[in-house]
Parts: sequence; structure tokens; C-alpha cells
Amino acid sequence: MLGCYNYTVILTYLGTLSGFIGITFASRGLPYPALICLMISGFCDMFDGRISATMDRTQQEKRFGIQIDSLSDLVCFGVLPALTVYSICGSLLRYFVPAVYLLCALIRLAWFNVDEEMRQDTEAGSRDVYLGLPVTCSALILPIIFEICRAGRLPLDVICPVFLIITAAAFLTPFRLKKPALVGKLIMLIIGAAVFFLTILGVNV
Repeated sequence: MLGCYNYTVILTYLGTLSGFIGITFASRGLPYPALICLMISGFCDMFDGRISATMDRTQQEKRFGIQIDSLSDLVCFGVLPALTVYSICGSLLRYFVPAVYLLCALIRLAWFNVDEEMRQDTEAGSRDVYLGLPVTCSALILPIIFEICRAGRLPLDVICPVFLIITAAAFLTPFRLKKPALVGKLIMLIIGAAVFFLTILGVNV
């Protein structure tokens, strides 16, 4: 069969499946279950690179990993957040904002693929700095915004589109962002776990 099926890509495939399940929830107007799937995909993405680094891969496997990771990211952190916000908006914003966000995520991921392949031709190891905001950050940003709006009784259909546009602009803005080390990832995990728990409670609200 075409493709790679070793343990280095298992988390990427699981994250993609979670993203698809989230899309089905969002398409049915169920944003909180969709957000749970989004965060599960984010968790998978956080560790797939570390796992893949434990195996001595061929050049073909490395290039496949770059492509499959970005294709998965487009589903999980492009389409899923866009549809989730689409499901809560009742005005023209529901068409414009998610569409712009998805386009920015697509451009960002395509640019990253080209840049990463060029970097790997001249450098060894993983990168230390990102240019622009990685699309995977939406797995934490969007659930936090949802919970802030719910806790403060703020208009979700207004606040979320605004932050989605800001996030989309950050995808394509070439500022330098240091890749989080182990401590940074642990902090994100703790915050993510807290938001995940609150989101589960929000399913029944």
C-alpha cells in the first residue's frame, strides 16, 4: 500500500480522525463536542514530532511526514475551527470570517511545507523558531475564547469571529516565535487540560 504506516505517523492519523469527528459535530451545530475533538487533535500534534524523531527515517519518510502533518493540520486546525465558528454565527460573518481563516491556514501550511523542506536540505534536527503563528495554536486559543465568553456571558457569535480573524492574520505575519521547550509544553498541557475539563462541562450547557 502507498504511504507510511510505522509508529511515527500513528498520532498524526489519530489526530486527523479526531478532526473529522469534530467536523461532523460542528456541521450539526454542536460546538462544544467539536472543540473537544479539536483539543484531542492538538494533543496528538504536540507529540507526533517528538515520536517521529525517535526513528531513523529515510528521506522519503521524512518528506512524507512533512506533507501528511500539514494535510492533517489543514483538516484539524483549518477546517474544524472554521466550521465551529460558522456553526455559532448567525450573520454574514458566518460566511466571511471562517472562509478567510481557512484560506490563511491553507497558505500558511503550504508555505511551511516549502520552507521546511528547504531547511532540511541544509540543516539537521528540528527547527527552533517559527515565523508566524503555527495553525496548531487554534487548538488552545479557540476553546479558551469559548470558555471566556461562556463564563462572562459575552456574545460568542461576535467575540469568536473577531479572534478568529486575528488568529488568521497571525498565521501569515512573519514575526519570530520560539518553539516551546519541554517546560512550555507542560504549561500548555496544564492549561489545555483545564480548558478541556471546562469544555466537557459545557457540552451539557
